[in-house]
Amino acid sequence: MKRVLYLLSLCGSILLLSGCWDRLEINDLAIVTAVAIDRVDDKTIELSTQIIIPKDLSSGNGQAGVGQQSSLTVVRSQKGKNIADAISKLQTKLPRKIFWGQCEVYIFSEELAKKGVKEQMDFLLRHPQPRERAYLFVSKIDPKQILQMSTPIERYSAETIMGLSDFRFSMQVDLQSFEAMLTGPANAAAIPLLDILSEPKNEGSDQSNRLPAIVGTAVFKKDKMIGQISERATRGVLLLRNEQKEFTVTLKSVDMKGNVSLYPVLIHTKLIPEIKHDKWKMLVKVKAEGAIVQNGTDLDYSNQLLKKKLEKVFQKKIKDGIEQSLKQVQLNLKTDIIGFADEFHRVYPKQWKKVENHWDEKFPTVEVKIDVDANIRRQGYINKPGAIPEKEVRNK
Repeated sequence: MKRVLYLLSLCGSILLLSGCWDRLEINDLAIVTAVAIDRVDDKTIELSTQIIIPKDLSSGNGQAGVGQQSSLTVVRSQKGKNIADAISKLQTKLPRKIFWGQCEVYIFSEELAKKGVKEQMDFLLRHPQPRERAYLFVSKIDPKQILQMSTPIERYSAETIMGLSDFRFSMQVDLQSFEAMLTGPANAAAIPLLDILSEPKNEGSDQSNRLPAIVGTAVFKKDKMIGQISERATRGVLLLRNEQKEFTVTLKSVDMKGNVSLYPVLIHTKLIPEIKHDKWKMLVKVKAEGAIVQNGTDLDYSNQLLKKKLEKVFQKKIKDGIEQSLKQVQLNLKTDIIGFADEFHRVYPKQWKKVENHWDEKFPTVEVKIDVDANIRRQGYINKPGAIPEKEVRNK
């Protein structure tokens, strides 16, 4: 038995020493960091790839700065009948093997998204190289322009876009979660919407700074984009999906002029479905907590009466945000990117069977009740000198 184990160990060592005969060295690869897919016509797409230039990264030229995009990456494009066809044509123009394993951003053009992304998703999910955790976006402009942009803080535009998504002020959608949404009970999905925004011109500059930005959310029914929602509505959707991370809320004081800002605000949301007498209802229970980080009024919010008043303002702001999001998603687009279908399917599987084929018609009729419990858990630096006491506030 010992002799067998020894022989197996020896064989393993020989294999390790001999290496992999078919492996590719990094110097043989064209490493793709981002991909843009646009629609040319009914039979043609354009594939654009942002490829790292290894010699510049390794030579120390990879420091962030304006105008360094061209020295760090190169964008190469090719047209084809589909992604596989475009890649094969692109490969003939490159001296290195195209490698998708490090690609973290895929951008669909708005025109392509409206026609449907089924074929593109089929390739990205079947091919062994694309990462399932790579981020997805829809672009309101030619997505190739975003790949070609110079970004002043990050090394290249793909890093900028990933950084924006990581802050979770928008939906964060990767290949895996997009597929899960499309194949879920509602057959609906959402992807962050990109655009290029111009900042005001600086003194002495003859051109404005243009930066990629997330400007809302593209809403999909099955594999086609059917509309979009604003940034504000997106925050409400994140809240309803219980995906909203800590953020800042600024409230208008009820008693005096001025604003009060809370940070961090932490929110937990629970969706509770109910079917009673054939009426479908959804209770949205929200638990919110925030700390005063800045008091721009002359009121002393360590006082319980004033604190309760501010909490009511806090509660109303959250409720209004949810209602605005529901108006855009439930009533205007009639597409369930919130997750109501998942909750009804989980709690009422038998009743769900009766509506699953026409959920688009049922979803807008679901009665939604919003219950918000908003608290200010601590005060920090309470107030300005000379703050108005409770007795005087009552008399106003």
